[in-house]
Amino acid sequence: MTDFLVKMLIPDCGNTEDGAVRTRYGMLAGVVGIFCNLLLFAAKLSVGMMIGSISVMADGFNNLSDSASSLVGFVGMKMAGKPADEDHPFGHGRIEYISAFVVAFLVIEVGFSLFKSSVGKIFHPAQLNFSRVSVVVLLLSIGVKLWMGMFNRKLGKRIHSSVMLAASADSMGDVAATLATLLSILVFRFAGKNIDGLVGLAVSAVVMIAGVNIAKDTLKPLIGAPIEPGLYKEINNFVKSYEGIVGTHDLIIHNYGPSRSMASIHAEVPSETDIRVSHEIIDRIERAALSRFGMSLVIHMDPVETKDEQFFRYKEMLCSVLDEVDSRLAFHDLRVVDGEKQVNLIFDLVVPRDYQDSQYGQVKARIMEQVKARDGRCYCVITMENSYCAEM
Repeated sequence: MTDFLVKMLIPDCGNTEDGAVRTRYGMLAGVVGIFCNLLLFAAKLSVGMMIGSISVMADGFNNLSDSASSLVGFVGMKMAGKPADEDHPFGHGRIEYISAFVVAFLVIEVGFSLFKSSVGKIFHPAQLNFSRVSVVVLLLSIGVKLWMGMFNRKLGKRIHSSVMLAASADSMGDVAATLATLLSILVFRFAGKNIDGLVGLAVSAVVMIAGVNIAKDTLKPLIGAPIEPGLYKEINNFVKSYEGIVGTHDLIIHNYGPSRSMASIHAEVPSETDIRVSHEIIDRIERAALSRFGMSLVIHMDPVETKDEQFFRYKEMLCSVLDEVDSRLAFHDLRVVDGEKQVNLIFDLVVPRDYQDSQYGQVKARIMEQVKARDGRCYCVITMENSYCAEM
């Protein structure tokens, strides 16, 4: 069903990197969400009023809020698809994240409203009236919401949309909420116990937790998320695959919305190679990266020694020291300055993010102590930093 709708309504649906195609995906998801949720709201409100169930009516109003969320997603995707302009040179892609954040707050607000209604029902329970129609409607609702959850998840993964993934999570939360509502009706029918308020309380908790999780997921790219290890490795390997590049480090990616990123990386080139030759290689990589990854990649060129035996002897010694101190440590930009009285080893040290501030001085002291023990003439000049890659 999902593929049928996509192929029928979205021209060139396979070209998901195109901004116009992404916008059409978002508009399709929004229209489907609005239609399905309004249909469920009308059905549940009618049944809830017929049998006098607060949990059924609350579940219906939850669907009404979901239609509002779908509308927010629809508008957000439309605005996020706007091209760059004078005031927004990097485009409007982050509006999609803001839309998902608004959806999260709408979900939380519905959960809180349901919480207040449920508390009232616990202290002042109302008489329920069992109806087979209500059971059928709720079962159909569960089926519709399961499909919507899978629909939004599939499209969200296809175009890497936080709004659609948020909508998917919201739909799966609704499945749990409706199952709980159905349980309260069945318990009343077969056990004669009115647990409507308690079930509504449980549903409110599920809805609010879903909203909080959506907010957390959408805040990450707004604040600045680390680079996914797979992409980190792919870009580094891509740059290193070119002849004339002997290593890479310090990859940083700035995200301006789905499929809208800028990146920078340091590429190590042999110091004996003509700078014009290395610069031409760097230019080719930058052009190829734009085509391969859809992002502007700025490459800083670092000349490194490739034939100096003394350099490699000190480099091997430093590798051994770091492995002994902490195997997670790494270094780059090593320079060896051989003076009359001492040899300066100047390098950047990459430390794990779980290091406390107090550990920085300790690990630096241990490295300097062990280097000194191996070669009394050596002195380390260390600049400490963290990786921008997510922990693997």
